[in-house]
Amino acid sequence: MTDAAQLRLQLAVFALVSACFTNIYITQPVLPVLQQEFQASSVEVSFTISAVVLGIALANLPFGVLADRLPIRPIILTGSGCMLIGSLICIFSDDLWSLIGGRFLQGLFVPALTTCLAAFLAKSLPPARLNMVMGYYVSATVVGGLGGRLLGGWIHPPLHWRYAFVSAGVFLLIATVMSLRTLPQRTIQPTTHTKTGFLELLRHRDLLALFLCGAGGFGIFSSIFNYLPFRLSEPAFDFSTEQITLMYLVYVMGIFMGPIAGRIGNRIGSGSTLLMGTGVLALALLCLLIPAVWAVVVGLVLVCAGFFTVHAGAVGAINGKLSSGQGRANALYVLFYYVGGWIGITIAGVAYSRQGWLAVVIMSLLLLLTLVNAGVSERRSLKNA
Repeated sequence: MTDAAQLRLQLAVFALVSACFTNIYITQPVLPVLQQEFQASSVEVSFTISAVVLGIALANLPFGVLADRLPIRPIILTGSGCMLIGSLICIFSDDLWSLIGGRFLQGLFVPALTTCLAAFLAKSLPPARLNMVMGYYVSATVVGGLGGRLLGGWIHPPLHWRYAFVSAGVFLLIATVMSLRTLPQRTIQPTTHTKTGFLELLRHRDLLALFLCGAGGFGIFSSIFNYLPFRLSEPAFDFSTEQITLMYLVYVMGIFMGPIAGRIGNRIGSGSTLLMGTGVLALALLCLLIPAVWAVVVGLVLVCAGFFTVHAGAVGAINGKLSSGQGRANALYVLFYYVGGWIGITIAGVAYSRQGWLAVVIMSLLLLLTLVNAGVSERRSLKNA
């Protein structure tokens, strides 16, 4: 693959994944608007987000199986088409439950553009190029998450929140055409005769360590960012809502860390990359204990740098070590990832309510052990190879 072809592939992957993630968070900043428009409770309008997450959780493992059996182009075409149908339902919905139904449909087909795409790339690219492309993949999830919130909360409010679905739909359509024209031609051979079932993958110690790494890493990341507003509202800071929102802009750090982590992984190996990212996260958590604005800013920047380094390193390591079953492996990673985030937020909530911010940081430091285990496991497997 030439450098020009490599760049086109990276851009296509970046566009498709970011367009997909743009749709996931599109209603988050306008939940109060939805509450007023549909005369609903805050819990009911929050279903416009949780319905997407539920759809992803339900469909992720089945799509992981399909990714190992079917060519990627029909999967992407079907996934994008169904997500666009979901967008149309949202645009023309005249009651809240129609909107929630459209969002659930979108969530069901998100794995077609994420889990299946990652599995296809793992089967189609050599390890060095895979690390780079997966770095852009991770960055695209950041851009998409930010883009959806900006569309829903900043760009379209002067018009109407429904226009955000129009813009996101057009973006997804363009990205789909771009990816179908750019993805390398490859006929995927059925792998039904190889032991690549979910249980077989979970019995693989190195893979299980990486799955737990994703769970632990996202558990730390989601806990810190979920309870940060409470920390910054304490007397030590007494931040306003606007000031707290500004702190979240450090999230863009993930845009740059994905590709950088891919390059680092090529040079020093996935295991060392994971351990390096873990060290950065540990330093970040210690900074966040200091009751000073500069420490919070530095700590959040380091949290993003460390987390996205670990995330990109784990995804690259999983896909780099398999010759079959990539679809199932990516599906398991995503499942562990989101479950880990949910568990992390839940435990951190109990910890914060009882012992405050210090307890949240201590819990996060303990979760770093899952990251250390994955890094050590990867380095050991490299030496034994």
